[in-house]
Amino acid sequence: MTFGARMLKTGLAVTLALYVVYWINLPSPVIAAVAAIFAMQPSIYRSWRYLRDQLQSITFGAILAVLGGMLLSNSPIAVGLVCILVIMICLKLKMGETIGITLVTVVAVMEASGQWEFALHRFVLSLIGILSAFIINIIVYPPKPKVQYEVQIGQTFDHLSLLLRTAISDEIKATIYRSEKRSLEEAINSLSDKYKLMDEDQKKLKTPKFSEARQLVVYKQMLKTLRKGYEVLDAVEEHYFQAVRSPEINHEFDLHLEKLTKFHEHILLKFNDKLKPNFLEGMQFEQENDAFMRQMLDRYAIQREGVLRLSIVSAEMYEYGHQLERLNRLADHSTGAPTDKGSDDK
Repeated sequence: MTFGARMLKTGLAVTLALYVVYWINLPSPVIAAVAAIFAMQPSIYRSWRYLRDQLQSITFGAILAVLGGMLLSNSPIAVGLVCILVIMICLKLKMGETIGITLVTVVAVMEASGQWEFALHRFVLSLIGILSAFIINIIVYPPKPKVQYEVQIGQTFDHLSLLLRTAISDEIKATIYRSEKRSLEEAINSLSDKYKLMDEDQKKLKTPKFSEARQLVVYKQMLKTLRKGYEVLDAVEEHYFQAVRSPEINHEFDLHLEKLTKFHEHILLKFNDKLKPNFLEGMQFEQENDAFMRQMLDRYAIQREGVLRLSIVSAEMYEYGHQLERLNRLADHSTGAPTDKGSDDK
């Protein structure tokens, strides 16, 4: 785990919660600190949703704890039964993220045999912690998933580029390959999580503008293209080296992978405003991608041995190229180049 803004904000939220508890002179400040830790979320929308859900869950949690303490006392068996009931209700209401701090409230209230005053204190302490995290999350380094996403797209492509350019030539060391491929998979999964955050923020917090909605389409296609590149690596690893192939086939596959990688790099440079829009480049690439597939199909018609495995790899490469074409049209369109095809926003 690397040091980041969320770690810093968690510490600040705990500090703020403790200061507020000391200021209003409430007992057991640790509950507010625990609530602040649980409540720190990676986006504004999730912070708001957590605040809303947590208010509901700790309310009925405190009520159940009071009733349980009054009817069943504070025996360990009674506490356990009430906790099970709270978990079931939270899951039924689809508020699984709030279970942790709700159970802390339940146990703390039942410890005092369900006293109303004690329950109210615990409720206020939890609320102080949640509000402290919400305020800090908005004021201090507010989440900017779009900025993080764009930076990580470039870093993830660097991993993909290295692996694709050495996949067929088999030049990279096996240990380095496994390490880079594992890092690539983790980076793509992380990008997927960030995309979900942006999608949530845009759809739940406000009505998106057309430009914002289109930007989300671009981000989705960027992620899909990286995934297709990763699937090419999987296909090469699973099928290519097990197939019967000649040096000529190795050269053709290696050359086309280089074209795919270079085109992917050009597209990202367009989005970064480092290259001019050029729709002719996309048309030429589309022709080359189609020509590669036709060439492979013609070869498979002649060569019978090892055809199935090679066809799987070539199909994955063709699909990767197809997704690059879609991304390129989005890049040219967003930077002002004319295109001869319809938008891929559908």
